[in-house]
Order: sequence, then structure tokens, then C-alpha cells
Amino acid sequence: MLNCEIFVKTNIAFTDHREALAHIGESMVKAGVVESTYPRALLNREAEFPTGIQLEEHAVAIPHCEASHARSPAIYLIRPNAPVEFFQADDEGTVSASLIVALIVTHPSEQLSLLRQLFSQLQKPEFLEKLLTAPENQLASLFEQQVFLPAEEKISPVYI
Repeated sequence: MLNCEIFVKTNIAFTDHREALAHIGESMVKAGVVESTYPRALLNREAEFPTGIQLEEHAVAIPHCEASHARSPAIYLIRPNAPVEFFQADDEGTVSASLIVALIVTHPSEQLSLLRQLFSQLQKPEFLEKLLTAPENQLASLFEQQVFLPAEEKISPVYI
């Protein structure tokens, strides 16, 4: 995603996933990257299609909603003080998310591509560990370097 703003928040506590989603909605409206319809759409989307994912050692949540609620592409990385319970994307249970990665996309095709790339990187325990331990001022650049590399750089070179 070109020209994507990355917002970062650490040292924050939430009582549950709804409070976390409300925070994301309010913050992104204030930042001007989403429409006023975004907070409600985010809550509704999460209720219908949960986004908690249990990985090897940690769990993450990747809340997002339809592109029609976005003004400009953005990512909101949140590392809460304590894990937040989110319903699992692929199961009936819950997971304790140590990292919340809210995706705001302006084109539906970007969302699927970004989700694939993000999920691919999050499955690497060393990358997720870096996101969970890096100083706040390094999170955005770490995320950008790992997730937003141009597609050409990910393709194996062809030697002629």
C-alpha cells in the first residue's frame, strides 16, 4: 500500500476487545483517515467476522472493515499493556491478543493482499517478537520494512 500512514500506540489498557475497537475508531476518525461511519462498521465487522488469530507463541488481532469507510490507507499498531481477549477468526473460542493491527484500506483488492503479506510475516516468530519488544519509536519502521517491501523484492531473482 503506497502512502500508508502508520500509527502506533503502546502503554494503553483495554478492558475488552470492544473498548479496543472503540479506541481505534475514535482515534482514526480524529486522525482524519476514516469516515465517521468507520467506528460502527469496525464493531459490526468484528462481531460478524472475528479477527483474533493464535500464532505459535502469541495471539494477534487484525480488525478491519470495508474500504468504503476509509479516506486514506493506514495501519494502527497497538501494543496494549496486557493482552486483550478477541474472538478467534477460525474457531469458537477467544485468544489473548498481545498485538492489535488495525488495517484501513481504500481499495478492497489492497485489503486481501495486505492481509496475506501481514499474516505471512506474523507467522515468523522472530518478527512478532520484535514487534512485541521494540521501542515504540521503532515499531512503525520495523513494520514497514517487513510488511511493505515492494513485491519485486520478494520474488527470487532470475539469472540470465
